[in-house]
Order: sequence, then C-alpha cells, then structure tokens
Amino acid sequence: MKQEFDYIIVGAGSAGCVLAARLTEDPGVSVLLLEAGGPDWRLDWRTQMPSALAYPLQGKTYNWAYTTQPEPHMGNRIMTQGRGKGLGGSSLINGMVYIRGNAMDYDGWAANKGLEDWSYRDCLPYFRKAETYDKGGNDYHGNNGPLHVTTPKADISPLFAAFVAAGEQAGHPRTDDLNGYRQEGFGPMDRTTTADGRRCSTSLAYLDTARQRPTLQVKTRALADRILFDGKRAIGVSYLQGDSWHEAFASREVIVSNGAIASPQLLQRSGVGNADELRAMGINSVAHLPGVGENLQDHLEMYLQYECLKPVSLYPALQWWNKPPIGIEWYLRGTGIGASNHFEAGGFIRSDESFAWPNLQYHFIPLAMNYDGSNPVKAHGFQCHVGSMRSPSTGSVKLKSCDPRDHPILRFNYMAHDTDWREFRAGVRITREIIAQQAMDEFRGKEIKPGMMIKSDAEIDAFVREHAETALHPSCTCKMGDASDPMAVVDNEGRVHGLSGLRVVDASIMPQVTTGNLNAPTIMMAEKIADRIRGRAPLPRSQAPYFVAGRQPAKLAEAAARDPQAALLWYPPRAEAIR
Repeated sequence: MKQEFDYIIVGAGSAGCVLAARLTEDPGVSVLLLEAGGPDWRLDWRTQMPSALAYPLQGKTYNWAYTTQPEPHMGNRIMTQGRGKGLGGSSLINGMVYIRGNAMDYDGWAANKGLEDWSYRDCLPYFRKAETYDKGGNDYHGNNGPLHVTTPKADISPLFAAFVAAGEQAGHPRTDDLNGYRQEGFGPMDRTTTADGRRCSTSLAYLDTARQRPTLQVKTRALADRILFDGKRAIGVSYLQGDSWHEAFASREVIVSNGAIASPQLLQRSGVGNADELRAMGINSVAHLPGVGENLQDHLEMYLQYECLKPVSLYPALQWWNKPPIGIEWYLRGTGIGASNHFEAGGFIRSDESFAWPNLQYHFIPLAMNYDGSNPVKAHGFQCHVGSMRSPSTGSVKLKSCDPRDHPILRFNYMAHDTDWREFRAGVRITREIIAQQAMDEFRGKEIKPGMMIKSDAEIDAFVREHAETALHPSCTCKMGDASDPMAVVDNEGRVHGLSGLRVVDASIMPQVTTGNLNAPTIMMAEKIADRIRGRAPLPRSQAPYFVAGRQPAKLAEAAARDPQAALLWYPPRAEAIR
C-alpha cells in the first residue's frame, strides 16, 4: 500500500524531533519521521543518567562512530567523530551542555545577503520559545517550552567556584548567565536536564508528546537511501528497514535533518551536489550545488590536566564500589552526583583584543580523563577543556559509495591555518595563568598534561598535534545563503536552491559555526524554520540588550585577518555597547 504523508522528515535528532512535534500541532497535517537508529530506551541508564554521558560514546548502539581520513595537519591521525543514532540523535548522547552561542554569531549570519532575518534579535525569541528555565522566564529565558534547562545547584565540588574565581583573578570577567546578557566571562554552565535529574533529549522534550497524535508516524531503524524526485521537485524518500526496501511519498515537503555529516551524504546520493563528482560516482545530477558537503566546520579542543591536592574531585566516583549507591540515589530521587553532567562551570574569553567576541571556550570538570571516559588519571585531579571557536580551517564530506550503509569520507582539515596554532598556544598559556591564581592554590597540584616542561611554541604545537580532540560540533556542510553565493545550499528558510519540496534543517545549514556547543542553536533553528513551514508570522524581534565588546578602529584589519566573519561586522569603539 502506498505510503503518503504531507511531510517526510529524515532524521529524529535535535532538529527532526522539533519539526515533527511542531508540524503535527496543526490539525490534519500528517508526518512520517524516519530514524536510522533505534528507540531511546528510557530504562537504559547510559543515556538517561547525566553523569553517564561517556558510556553511549563507547559503543555503536547509540553512536555512528564516524572516523576521519588521516588529518594532514594533525600528524595524519585518524580521528573519531561521534554522532547520535536513535530517537533524539546527538541530544541522546551529548554532554547536555546548554550554550546558545554569542549574539555576534547571529549578527554575523545576518550580515550575509539573504540572511537578514537571522540576527540575534530574531533568534532569541525562538531560544525562549523552546525553553523551560528552572530559574523562571525573563528577557533571555523561557518558562513554558518543551526543553528543560537547569542550572548547577548541588555542591558537588568546591573546584567549580574556585575555577570561576581564578578566572576573575586572572583578569577575565565573571558572568552569571552564559546565555543571557553577556556570554563573555566565566560562570556556571546550564545543562539540558529535567528537574528530576534526567537527560532532556529532544525525543523526551518534543517527541513524547507528539507521538500521541495519530497524524505522526515514527519509524526507527529506517535508513534513508535517497530522495525521490519528479523533475526538480522532491516527492518522497526511499529507505531500508531491516532487509526490506520501502518508498514513502510527501505531498508537501521532504525535510532532511540528518546532521552535518549524514545530510550532505543523503543529498549527494540523491543527485544533489557537485555534478562532476556525482557523475564520477555514477549518480545522475538533479541539481548542481557544489557547496553540498563543503565548508565542514567543527570545534577542536585540548585537555589541560592537573593533580588535585585535596580529596574534592570526582575521582572516588570512578571506583566500582561507589557506583551502585550513586546510581541508586539517582534512580530513586534524581539527585546526587548522577544527576549532573559535571560541566558545571565554564567560560568564553577573547585571547586578545583583536577578536570582536570570544574565540576560546572553556569547560571545567573536577576529574582528569578523556571525554569518552577513557584513560582516567588514577588520582584526584581536574581538567580544563579549551579550544578555539571559529577556526578558518574547513573540511568536507564526500561519498565513499552509493550504499547508504557506508560511512562517508570525512576530512575536517583541522589546524590548517596559522590562526589555529596561535589560538591554541594562547589557550595553553592563558589556562596556566588562570590555574596559577590564588583561588586555586589549595587545590593545584602538578600539571599532568601537557606538563610544565612543554613551554615553547614548537612544544605546544606538538602537544596539540598529538592530543587535541574534537568537541563533537560538526556543522555548516549545507550552508544557508543567497542563491548568488555559489557555495550556498539552502536559503534562509532551509529550502534547497533550485529545487522545490525539499529543505534541510539541522546544524549543517549554519553558515558559520557558533561560539559554543551546538545542541541549543540547532533546536532554535528548527523552531524558527518550523514557523516558516507552517506559514506562521515570525515571533516579534527581541528588544533585550546584549553585551558587545569594544574594538578600536585600528584593530579592524587585524581582526578581519584573524577572524574573517568579523570583517562583516562593525561595532563602535567603546568599552561596552548595548545593541
């Protein structure tokens, strides 16, 4: 029997769940949501307990576990790139850090032709619409949205407060809300967890309610093969479920929400991309869009690890005999160490005044180990994750074959520019200045990584080359832009240039990666475009003020050279401006 729907959404991740929920709010609108992964089992503590965030990354049940080609500027290392597989997508396996990005990110987007409605004032209402903030709503936060955002409350470790105080002592500002008036500075880090201490994925936030509607059909373990076209119009999707091939048809639109790696891969298999490359793969070109799969951006970061002189880190929680009581408290009451993602403090700073807005991000954790839980230091310790935010180095996603089960060819081209190396050297030296402050005196032991013997530019570069890791923020491979931009793939509403009935809505359509973690911006983008799909008027622009750092006119040329997006913007030479 022919499957027909108004909309088909490919990918039930951070964007797809939002779209499925919002579109089916309209009576009579039918939606098919296809997800290549499985269900988000609510009894699986690995995905539901915030402190267990490393576990889903260690296997392939919930993780696509992509790998890169040898990265030419990273000593030809083959690097991993975890992406969520299952209802909720990467919101099911991420670190639950809720960071929206800097206001100037969105003003930078809006400075591009055709994207004028993506300014911060246009985006802030949709951040608020999505959110229920545990401190209550205000000009920056919502109080009635599906996504639950909580602030750190438990006194898990005095190291968090000490780190923020050390940042202040080193001359950096403090901010009490990294998602409010001022992002720049050090302060508490919000997270996407519920009031009872559970992960708030987009599946829980949006899909749980929407799945009660008879107009929404969700198919898991349904791997999209290609988009079906009638001429230049998308009319459906071919997909593999189990050992069987199926076709489903959309009378209105096909919406691709597979993420920055799988979305361009699906478009390319469907004949949308660089026509010459597709023909070489034996694929007939439907639309020549050379930007598909290009402009791949990510955040790279490194871990600076220290011994802790006092027994106040989370090291005891790694011992097997302590895990059962932690799990029982979390399961029964939703409290304790298990209810935290342990990224309870962080910050954003400018490594020098030539940057118009922060170019370095910090995550602080009272434990010394890799993000995926490997190689823990067997002693009390803590670490700073620090990395650059808007690297000029970009990579690509290319087809390996026409088989949807094959992973694509990934090359991020990390650290290809001199700017990258300058920023990471600055990151090491600034971090050492912060940890050397008085606030850390009673806790600071020896530096484990990189180790104080690593001092020169060449030594720091070698450390970065050997040890820097992805922050798991791939983006920008189907970027938004005006049709006059030869590398733009979609317009300001996610509609694919030159085609009808086809949109892309996920982190791949960012024209430039935002300053911070990507889950919150991706949800915002889906909320915003959902209104456009439904024919609803955009929410009124925010009038809330926001912080803009001062810049001297003499610094403009230097800033433009080091941060190309900054060349699109101009701010008055004042210590602080309110826009």
